[in-house]
Amino acid sequence: MSATGRGPEVLYEEAQGVGIVTFNRPEVRNALTFGVYERLAEICANATAGGPVKVLLITGAGGKAFAAGTDISLFRSFRSGEDGLSYEKSAERHFTAITNCAVPTIAAIAGACTGGGAAIAACCDVRIAAADMAFGFPIARTLGNLLSAATLKKLTTELGAARVKSLLLTARLMKSDEALASGFISEVLPDHESLLRRARELAAELTLQAPLTMRATKELMRRNESGAKVEDDDWVARVYGSADFREGFEAFLAKRKPRWQGK
Repeated sequence: MSATGRGPEVLYEEAQGVGIVTFNRPEVRNALTFGVYERLAEICANATAGGPVKVLLITGAGGKAFAAGTDISLFRSFRSGEDGLSYEKSAERHFTAITNCAVPTIAAIAGACTGGGAAIAACCDVRIAAADMAFGFPIARTLGNLLSAATLKKLTTELGAARVKSLLLTARLMKSDEALASGFISEVLPDHESLLRRARELAAELTLQAPLTMRATKELMRRNESGAKVEDDDWVARVYGSADFREGFEAFLAKRKPRWQGK
């Protein structure tokens, strides 16, 4: 259940070959819990080639956010770098499930699309957005954690190294016009209502395409992107075990600016 009893944290429905996934925590801008990550990965794994679902459409409830990152309360129990390693490896499994989904995935993005939400969007095959989209990873001025090497690789593939470094180092949020110009999103719609309408139209269009062509395209592009795994355990453990990460977490909860020490 969502925090305010609005029903399941993830809504899922199937109609005419389209599976619609809706993050359903609008009261917290659809912040992602472990349960949300798990459910999304499960849905992606169950969307098998040749099955009734031909396309997955992923969006957020409420119109204010696609997903505003991992729920900050989940970091409350972190005590060491090992906690960070476990979290990042779990996140990597979930993101991989989206990337490897047998059917095309569409992200319909309105409002905040940050942190884990931004990573989910980057793993989708097609992205369209409302004009108010704000995409990024502002962790350099908030939590002081990091993105795993696997997530950075995926973002670099989709956005290019220079833009990824710009987003992360400055902690700025990319607006819809920049995302459209970069090719990260393919369409911009004026508002949430028109976004959902267009997303459903696009999903319906994809259900009519050749399934094997779409599957082969996804798989062969994935193979082209794959390479030797970059070892990042040392940095994940170092950052999540740092005083700065604890300070960032505490400052976020206290709604104050963090005092970074570099250790």
